[in-house]
Amino acid sequence: MSVAPPVGDGKVTVPGILSRKSPASSSPVRSKLTCLTAYDFPTARLLDEAGVDILLVGDSVGMVVLGYDSTLPVTFEEILHHTRAVRRGTKRALLVADMPYGSFHVTIEESVRNAVRLIKEGGAEAVKIEGGERRIELIARLVEAEIPVMGHVGLTPQSIHALGGFHVQGRTADAARQLERDARAVESAGAFAVVLESVPRDLAARITEKLHIPTIGIGAGPECDGQILVLHDLLGLTQGHQPKFARQYVDLSAEISQAASSYCDDVRRGDFPSDAESFHSTAELRDYLRTPALVKQRVNG
Repeated sequence: MSVAPPVGDGKVTVPGILSRKSPASSSPVRSKLTCLTAYDFPTARLLDEAGVDILLVGDSVGMVVLGYDSTLPVTFEEILHHTRAVRRGTKRALLVADMPYGSFHVTIEESVRNAVRLIKEGGAEAVKIEGGERRIELIARLVEAEIPVMGHVGLTPQSIHALGGFHVQGRTADAARQLERDARAVESAGAFAVVLESVPRDLAARITEKLHIPTIGIGAGPECDGQILVLHDLLGLTQGHQPKFARQYVDLSAEISQAASSYCDDVRRGDFPSDAESFHSTAELRDYLRTPALVKQRVNG
């Protein structure tokens, strides 16, 4: 039995995502795609109920949840674990799981097996793969195996050592041409959408105009067909340097710290738990508790 929810009742599907890229997509009133990362059941449920179109179990979990310095240490089993949790909280949104570093840098056959596990065991409905032209064969094989693929070009965090850091991509004419080739390659291989990360706005707009599949921007300007953010950036739960595109909608860090501090104060003063937050004994138990200790020992003895 499938772990994925039945299609219907507004369920977002891969064909539905593709249909959002239409000849009228240049209209300013078009409905843009919304995408956020999710890593657990409660937040997945809340985001799904809020109407987010695509939930991505990103390897960003390594940095915002697991405390790694980069996404590179994230294992396949960790992504699978979090995908299962998000699946339980998702009914409407399309669930996409990242292929973590190392899970598709092996043979094509092993890479396909890993993707199959994310679909079969994790309940994902698509996988995301970083890289452009060099991923053509893998994307094509996955699509042939009926596994929908979301591409990812531009700044690809799994290539951080090769790129020399988290830098905007496509700033020169040669780099821009390569990025366009990468995006077209992902599309030609059969991907249903492509993430454009940390790309100049006008270049992202040019790629978006040329492709027949939706572009999902993150630090790529408003002309993309949709946008994605890391949830913890949106909620104010990350520390250190924040990318200029990571708009913070609420400061949950401050609210959580204040709540925890208030709890500690209440406990130390004896204000928590209150009488109303405590359980109370029955008449029988009250009688027993009033019985002198000596009598209790004899009864128990």
